Amino acid sequence: MSDVRHVLVLPDRDAAEEVVRELAERFGVVEEPRIVRDALAGEDDAEDAQWLVVLGDETGVLDAGALDEFAGEWEGWREEP
Repeated sequence: MSDVRHVLVLPDRDAAEEVVRELAERFGVVEEPRIVRDALAGEDDAEDAQWLVVLGDETGVLDAGALDEFAGEWEGWREEP
């Protein structure tokens, strides 16, 4: 078993929540991904935050390129861990 994780960066909480719902349907993700607010450096305003969806891939079956394209549908991207 490996400790592979993928981090999807999204522009807002609504997009992050929608991505979490879609991950199970489109990629068969069983484990609930975590949603994390990531404030941009020096910014206190909630509008200046990115939202991260962190998901485990212990079996290594999720395709990084497909996840990047998927996040792009919500104007996001997959961050290299």
